[in-house]
Amino acid sequence: MRLVNGCAIAVALTLCTSSLAFAQDAAMPVKDGGIFAKGWAGKIDAQEEKGGANINQARLDEKGGTLMVRTGPATTYWNPANKAAGNYTVSATFNEPKYMNLMDHPHPYGIMIAGNDLGTETQSYIYCSAYGNGTFIVRGMGPAPFQVSARKPEPNAAIAKAAGKDQPVKQDIALSVTGDKIECAVNGTVVGSYNKADVVAAGKLKSTDGVYGVRFAHNTEATVSNLKMTKK
Repeated sequence: MRLVNGCAIAVALTLCTSSLAFAQDAAMPVKDGGIFAKGWAGKIDAQEEKGGANINQARLDEKGGTLMVRTGPATTYWNPANKAAGNYTVSATFNEPKYMNLMDHPHPYGIMIAGNDLGTETQSYIYCSAYGNGTFIVRGMGPAPFQVSARKPEPNAAIAKAAGKDQPVKQDIALSVTGDKIECAVNGTVVGSYNKADVVAAGKLKSTDGVYGVRFAHNTEATVSNLKMTKK
């Protein structure tokens, strides 16, 4: 009986710990949320929508050409006028003024490109995001999420690390389409290179031509400056 009771206690503790971890990682709605940047639109992740969240639980504002983002649910933002085709690079500077100020572990933010049918159930895009702990991840939506880089965030010496919680960290992130490659660069160093043919495929990207924007995980706050597209 002691063995049974011990196992029961262990299982209960495991379930309790898992529940607490999930609760701590839940999206925290932004009270003054909404989209206040002229011409911009956004969509939260399907998983967040299924949980009852909405776009007004995250916030996008703009001042003097700088985007100010605070999430809430994980959100992708774009301006339909921002389009890229052929060979190009989309880049921006991301400033996280207080690393992990809305959470107890790192969450990423970065560049989104190749957006098609955005805001619909059939949307597709790819994004490269950096974390303030020196790692990055590349993923796609087509319309279901799909991996491009490794499943877990990958470290790279080029990616800046915050000195600690609530300390500032800055990343220059770029996502490029060149010939048969899609490449992500952080702070001037290519951290990931992928075959276009592996990404533009059934159930993945419709095309590398499309709208570009920014992508933020949940419970994250940062600014985006110098967002631009350059032809290659």
